[in-house]
Amino acid sequence: MLRDMVGRRLDRLDGLRGIAACGVAFFYHPLLEFDPGIMEHVPGAVLWLRNWGWTFVDLFFLISGYIFAHVYLQGEPLQRGRIGDFAVARLARLYPLHLMTLLACAWLFAGATDNTWYAFAAHIFMMQAFVEPVTHTFNGPSWSISVEVVCYAVFVLGAVRGDKILRAVTVAAILVALVHFAVQGRPGGPWAGDSVPRGLLGFFTGQVLWRCRAGLARVPTAVFAVVLIAGLSIDMGKASSLPPISLLAWPSVLCLSLRTRMLGGRLFLWLGDRSYAVYLIHFPVLIGAIPLLHSAGAGWQASTITLAYAAIVLALSDITYRCFEVPARRAIRAGWERRSTGKSVRGASPA
Repeated sequence: MLRDMVGRRLDRLDGLRGIAACGVAFFYHPLLEFDPGIMEHVPGAVLWLRNWGWTFVDLFFLISGYIFAHVYLQGEPLQRGRIGDFAVARLARLYPLHLMTLLACAWLFAGATDNTWYAFAAHIFMMQAFVEPVTHTFNGPSWSISVEVVCYAVFVLGAVRGDKILRAVTVAAILVALVHFAVQGRPGGPWAGDSVPRGLLGFFTGQVLWRCRAGLARVPTAVFAVVLIAGLSIDMGKASSLPPISLLAWPSVLCLSLRTRMLGGRLFLWLGDRSYAVYLIHFPVLIGAIPLLHSAGAGWQASTITLAYAAIVLALSDITYRCFEVPARRAIRAGWERRSTGKSVRGASPA
């Protein structure tokens, strides 16, 4: 749950996070593969989602960076002695569901050639984004978790040394990512070599947005709408299109979402709470749905299969969130708090 300085929940960012999860799960091209003749009559927005829906992951990175700045850069600065608390909080948030979906995919895809013990070990230690072709093994979308962990580490190592150092780290991370895209960036995607630069660019741009939030609040809504359109429309030619999307389009979406009351409604909050489950659970369900979609063509049968796929993902995500993700998160944090309290009691001097 996200809360602002006066204790209210940042509900609109939760809603945006839910939309981003659905963008990855339901609008990426495997579900939008139509015959060429049909594609001529498909709306342009659907075509964009078919080709660029994978960039919703970059919106996730941006939201994460904004949230981290909001949570950790207000009030007391993050101290070196609190790194353990920080790490356990992140572990409790990410690891239980990651492990559960990894084991499920290991069982479901046991016969896949690339699902080796070596790849499994990389996933166990959340290193799957760094060992090829491990990014495409087991639960493929989980590669972004590895990148998130890198961003967390860079952030906390800068934050514990003070705000001045963190500001320098933020600028450096963005510049490193932009240099990568200028030198190594290729059109289209997604490309495995862009994984870490994508994370750094999105996460630390989110930090900048948070620091500039007072000024951004005075920018007219129409300006953000124009910048959003520009970010999605800029043709980079033979270079990567991720920089304009990550620096213009998605930041505009985040700023607009903070002004959109509907995103704070119960439906979007429900979806935002389950966004992590939607993101990790959709892939094994999708693998089962794709053969059915290919055999059904593009008629009403395909639409029915797509709706059933979405319903199954949402239902499984809800059950997993309530019955596993939240209880596991609470149990890990409670265990760490008991351990920390026990240490404090043992280390206290007698009166």
